[in-house]
Amino acid sequence: MKAAVLFKTGEPLQIIDGIEMPALTKGQVQVSILYSGLCHSQLMEVQGGRGEDKYLPHLLGHEGVGIVEQIGEGVTKVTPGDKVVIGWIQGEGLNAPGGKYPHQDYVINSGSATTLCEKTIVAENRLVTLPEGFPDKLAVLLGCALPTGLGLVFNELQPENEKTIAIFGLGGIGMSALLAAKLSSPTQLIAVDVSDEKLALAQELGATHTINANNTDPVAAIYEITQGTGVDYSLEAGGTVQTIEQAFESVRDGGGQCVFASHPRDELKISLEPHAFHRGKSIRGSWGGGSKPDIDIPKFVDLYNSGKLKLEPLITKSYALSDVNQALDDLHNKKILRALIEVNGND
Repeated sequence: MKAAVLFKTGEPLQIIDGIEMPALTKGQVQVSILYSGLCHSQLMEVQGGRGEDKYLPHLLGHEGVGIVEQIGEGVTKVTPGDKVVIGWIQGEGLNAPGGKYPHQDYVINSGSATTLCEKTIVAENRLVTLPEGFPDKLAVLLGCALPTGLGLVFNELQPENEKTIAIFGLGGIGMSALLAAKLSSPTQLIAVDVSDEKLALAQELGATHTINANNTDPVAAIYEITQGTGVDYSLEAGGTVQTIEQAFESVRDGGGQCVFASHPRDELKISLEPHAFHRGKSIRGSWGGGSKPDIDIPKFVDLYNSGKLKLEPLITKSYALSDVNQALDDLHNKKILRALIEVNGND
């Protein structure tokens, strides 16, 4: 099979053909990939933002959709021919390591869920059967962007109705969080980003106010919009120390809550005013939106089918697997929300 392989951090991925598929072991499933998503986690891995990478060379990608080809010992959750969502968040089923793929005189490593490849070996607990009728191309979002972004609201924040909410960062996760936040009928839904194009889309999807952080201090603007109080809730998916700090600063005293999903480079630290905690502000991180894939994915599909989630705008551009480095560059330069990598799917 063909795959995008990371050989050295800080360098482009290499497209390698002729990679051998190893025999399955207990809990493993072989899947033919239709489409893969791409998010900042892959960008961080390629750029070396997660510190020393001990598993080079290795495969990447942790959200996708494909067809089950084979199952290993003990697998009961899926059968050959099933269309499945692949994601990094552990669900029901057996846990198993990723495949080790022989190629020439070396072995290519992989985690328990990888998707930037024509075929992949995935742990049973990283798979969920795709409900019928849900579009394949949108299904990649069910592997990461939607469980994290929607989960930030539905599972982690659980906002009361008719409150004020700010969203920092309008990538796939942030825009998903905005769609979920809109369902709580907020009195003010404030979107913060550095892209006018993304801010315009946020307004189409329900934001009542937009702030371009390149031109305006977002914290000061939020306090002006809320007449000096700050927002009840803020959700951060901007990916920087600064956006986490700003999201925390923007919530009100006496109960304002901030939840952040992004992970800046390993060596960086956030700096917060200690007395703000005494005044009643709170902040916490989120691991995948607190989602349980086997329970939450069917709920997300139902919301889409009922017309409550407009997901099509979240995928802004499609790329061939051979063009994955261009997709990473476009993501780095904030030109896209979420890339769709077409592997074995049809455009």
